[in-house]
Amino acid sequence: MIAVKNVAKRFTLHTQGGVRLDVMAGVTLRVAAGECVALTGPSGAGKSTLMRMIYGNYLASAGRIKIGGVEITTASPREIMALRRVTLGYVSQFLRILPRVPALQVVAEPLLALGAPAAEAEARAAELLRRLRIPTALWTLSPLTFSGGEQQRVNIARGFVHPYPALLLDEPTASLDAANRATVLDLIAEAKARGAAIVGIFHDIDARARVCDREVDLGVRPGETR
Repeated sequence: MIAVKNVAKRFTLHTQGGVRLDVMAGVTLRVAAGECVALTGPSGAGKSTLMRMIYGNYLASAGRIKIGGVEITTASPREIMALRRVTLGYVSQFLRILPRVPALQVVAEPLLALGAPAAEAEARAAELLRRLRIPTALWTLSPLTFSGGEQQRVNIARGFVHPYPALLLDEPTASLDAANRATVLDLIAEAKARGAAIVGIFHDIDARARVCDREVDLGVRPGETR
């Protein structure tokens, strides 16, 4: 479902005299349906960079990335947007939404964009908001007025509202209390059970041990072992 082959990334720092910074090279991984792979390695190893390349926010300097048969490195912006609507979900650490949109609509939006009836989309959104303990009194308010933890849970609900065949998770349990952490891990386990291929960054070692099938250490260069 997710295939990364010999991927490299180089940044050119135009504000620093054109200095070129190689952040990764030769990264290869495959993630099957129903599998969760954790990206590990020290800070600066390129975990977030690789996630952004898989999602199509960064262009790989070399190599190939395929999601469900779509070649990300050569896909048009329209093809990438279509892939994101239907196939590839991304739960980042930050909630980026338009102001004044109610929380229920924020969570329901991915389903509405696919043409789901409003009542069906809102019912699914409500189910996730309840599971993630967002008080019903907040559903009609913009999440931009919420606490950081509440915003994170709205972001998670939005990421799981549609059954994406592939999911990218960037620290999904960071800063959550024990009850909500357990709920998020349940959601990940449910996504795996329905066949989602998942790539995630989990600094929470216990969470990683519970939901991840294996790890890929980006701190290890091609040819090296640990």
